[in-house]
Amino acid sequence: MTLLDAPSYDPGKARRRRNLLIAGLIACLVLTGFLWWFWDWPQEHRVNQFFAAVEARDLPKAFGIWNHDPDWQQHTQLYAQYPYGRFETDWGHSSDWGDIKTHKILMAKTVGSGVVVGVEVNGQKTPVFLWVERKTKTIGFSPVQLSTD
Repeated sequence: MTLLDAPSYDPGKARRRRNLLIAGLIACLVLTGFLWWFWDWPQEHRVNQFFAAVEARDLPKAFGIWNHDPDWQQHTQLYAQYPYGRFETDWGHSSDWGDIKTHKILMAKTVGSGVVVGVEVNGQKTPVFLWVERKTKTIGFSPVQLSTD
């Protein structure tokens, strides 16, 4: 085959190729948007589970979620830095918020190796900022305070 024997132009084939390329680009944009929107969803879900346990006054379960260890009662010595008694004080009846009855996640932002989640507790204006470590899935108080403006 020589240069002068090139196949004839097929407008149907060119249109299909163009449409597939456009559809592929749109799919990539939609997927990118989806990933961007739901990037911190697993950490937000974890905080929701934690607050659901606190609101149900199931503090042992909440402590297990906090430490990502449902069997924490079998090895309490691992949690000497933040023991269950202190956790009970921070999240139980005598907490800064009293009995926690409602919560609402206001924001979540990736910072370093974790996610800072801002939560409105019992309708108070000042949110609680919790840190969720991505790899270990543990929750803690955030060293970073975000602006809610």
